[in-house]
Amino acid sequence: MEENKHVTIYDIAKKLNLATSTISRALQDHHTISDKTIKKVKKTAEEMGFVPNTLAAGLRGNKTKTIGVLIPTVTQPFLSSLISGIEIAAQKSGYTVIIMQSHDSSEEEVNMAKSLYSNRVSGVICSLAMETRDTSHFLQFSNNNIPLVFVDRVPKDFNTFRVVIDNYSAGYKATKHLIEQGCLRIAHLTAGSEFGNLYNERRRGYIEALKDHNLPVDEELIVNLKSVTYEDGVKASNKLFDLKPVPDGIFAAGDIIAVSAVQTAKKRGIKVPDDVAVIGFNNDPISQIIDPTLSTITHPAEKMGKAAAEIIIKNLKSSKNDEVKEITFLNTEVLTRESSNRR
Repeated sequence: MEENKHVTIYDIAKKLNLATSTISRALQDHHTISDKTIKKVKKTAEEMGFVPNTLAAGLRGNKTKTIGVLIPTVTQPFLSSLISGIEIAAQKSGYTVIIMQSHDSSEEEVNMAKSLYSNRVSGVICSLAMETRDTSHFLQFSNNNIPLVFVDRVPKDFNTFRVVIDNYSAGYKATKHLIEQGCLRIAHLTAGSEFGNLYNERRRGYIEALKDHNLPVDEELIVNLKSVTYEDGVKASNKLFDLKPVPDGIFAAGDIIAVSAVQTAKKRGIKVPDDVAVIGFNNDPISQIIDPTLSTITHPAEKMGKAAAEIIIKNLKSSKNDEVKEITFLNTEVLTRESSNRR
């Protein structure tokens, strides 16, 4: 049995008795080729089952029309929605997407960044790993004019594009909401102030809201988790519920942490929201499934993904090399549900 053979532009050229350069230009709608020839070439290519080798073309031109996406994990709802937004914008402009996971490991992030660079991606979108402190491994992109966009988890000092929400404002809104529900002793479950801007800013918003409403800032009520997981959320929640008196409000920096607080409270006979009102962050699908349903802060993940991809594509098409990097702030809002609704 004859082995399947990939159709090439040489095969099309032979069939139509045209130069391979003419076939190549026709397939790219080049202005030097007549519309009649372009139609004939494309029709023949389709009939013969020709598939363009975009990787080989990219390697020849040092471009692959591929956007590399480096994220902690694909399992978090926020990040899967982010990827969806990236893919929508990328596909619309004829770009493909490579997704790599760091699993919140700085070592893995370094390796994945090297892999993306060696695959000659056209641009990179990254949400930093939890462990990452040194971001020098991203210099290989910025030093070689490969557009780089950080999303959500962004470094403090790196001169490149960023797509973020106003985490300070979001933290302030969440805490203010609990105060408006009558909470006076409000705890904050966070991922640790040592990590980047994201959790720092949510914590700062929480503190400022307390101060603006003449409520004390009690460091005992601020618990730093090692990782944003359900298990660590349970440990942190138990720590809070062991306090005397227990907090009457909890602002968790992620929905999975808030869910762990709600379920831990119920197991200990603490009523939600009557004894403790809880609000999370992200509006993950689980927030509408849990009983009681979880109040949360919206986090426009898909829009952020689209914005990040559009920045990459716009930068690739532009001949300008702007010194000032674009920062996109996207608004958030409080979604009030049963876990905090006392009024």
